[in-house]
Amino acid sequence: MANLQAGDTAPEFSLPDSTNTPVSLRDYVGRKVIVYFYPAALTPGCTLEAVDFTSRQQAFADAGYDIVGISPDNPAKLAKFADAKDLSVTLLADPDRAVIEAYGAWGTKVLYGKKMEGIIRSTFVVAVDQDGVGHVELAEYNVRATGHVDRLAAKLDIA
Repeated sequence: MANLQAGDTAPEFSLPDSTNTPVSLRDYVGRKVIVYFYPAALTPGCTLEAVDFTSRQQAFADAGYDIVGISPDNPAKLAKFADAKDLSVTLLADPDRAVIEAYGAWGTKVLYGKKMEGIIRSTFVVAVDQDGVGHVELAEYNVRATGHVDRLAAKLDIA
């Protein structure tokens, strides 16, 4: 799948959260949702990013944005992650990587100087219209976990 760009239709999804409850893009009708993809729960960079999103969650919500993190982890691991790190953002499980691939967040990356296939840390801002169709407003690939949430907030003019 080619990388998504602003103006593209966002791929629909329905994935289980950490309690195994399905969450769909359509659940956010009339809102904007930040959909971010991360490699693995309970790893340093992914923990930093999730904690940062949780700490700024209210500011994003006040500005009309919900936050959804998606990884290939199963719901049980996501529950452990949320509990261990006191996370309040919605975490979704995509173990077969269908949504990850649909958003272009799977591919070749370099990790510690070695090329490998895996999750490309990516973030999207999606506006969901009244028909439940998502429209990409911002697409960022290969983001760095450190400082990412602050940079995104600044880009979206969120204090």
